[in-house]
Amino acid sequence: MIKWQEDWAYNKYWVMAHSQACYEQIRLLAKDNMWSEQKEAEFEHLLAQAASQAPTTKTLTNAYQHVWGYFKKICTPQEKQTYLLLLQKLTPQDDELGPFLSGLTNKYQVTYLLNSRLMQEAQAQS
Repeated sequence: MIKWQEDWAYNKYWVMAHSQACYEQIRLLAKDNMWSEQKEAEFEHLLAQAASQAPTTKTLTNAYQHVWGYFKKICTPQEKQTYLLLLQKLTPQDDELGPFLSGLTNKYQVTYLLNSRLMQEAQAQS
């Protein structure tokens, strides 16, 4: 993977959890797989912009639902039930879902998520 692709993979769900608009703009930057210094500068600017925005229930829900996609076919019925319960009560102030998904990431050793900023930060919370 090229460095910018690694940086995007690392930050993808974290950006999504902070700002859907920044996520969409970065996704468009990355779309054609052609990277430049100008795109790198825009990428860094959008990361900083996302960092300045606190996650909302809506943005966290969206990001966690994407992460959940890695587990929905391999998890136990109890894990699915826990996911649904934690999703229902999710708020930025009461986020038990992030640490739960981080635990599943470790349990199932999902490499992409192990290298994800969102899951690494969620693990630090637990």
